[in-house]
Amino acid sequence: MTSPKDVSPIATNKRLLLASASPRRLDLLAQIGLVPDEIIPADIDETEKPTEAPRALAQRLAMEKAEALRAQLDGETLILAADTVVSVGRRILPKTETREQARACLALLAGRGHRVHTGFSVLSKQRQVSKCVTSRVRFKNLSAGEINAYLASDEWQGKAGGYAIQGRASAFISHLVGSYSNIVGLPLYEVSEVLRGAGYPFQSGKE
Repeated sequence: MTSPKDVSPIATNKRLLLASASPRRLDLLAQIGLVPDEIIPADIDETEKPTEAPRALAQRLAMEKAEALRAQLDGETLILAADTVVSVGRRILPKTETREQARACLALLAGRGHRVHTGFSVLSKQRQVSKCVTSRVRFKNLSAGEINAYLASDEWQGKAGGYAIQGRASAFISHLVGSYSNIVGLPLYEVSEVLRGAGYPFQSGKE
């Protein structure tokens, strides 16, 4: 069987446009040697639809973010968009904008499991490929002092579910199943495979 690292690039002139201003996603892409040629944050309505499941929301928003930038496409451009949703059962947690929102999320997550869904979409002139990856996370029980200390760090601002796993909240994680990078904001294995299939020029593993 041919491993991903042994697959030669399909093309050498593809451009990557990232539809996100998230520094976390930029850092994740840099970990696998990818630097977007252009960054244009997509501006869409991220309101969930009535009865919409968390996975469906993450994938829909990713697709709509990519579609919002369709006018930027030419024959050699690929648009990568993503969205991350945190859920407890079917309950979708907000991307916290206030301290009280974050406090409520942390109190809900304390001592229980939750899921992190990241939908992503790669759009070209020819087609759109979209997927959603889910990781399972369990928090330890949190004291009021631990929650207050985390809130004081301001790491919760704008984060789905009110926390960032790559920061101080890593000390809250008692169990994790699935992709770590997915929880940060982009499932790197799956994204790299889809980009490779779309002709994005990854380095070959062979000299």
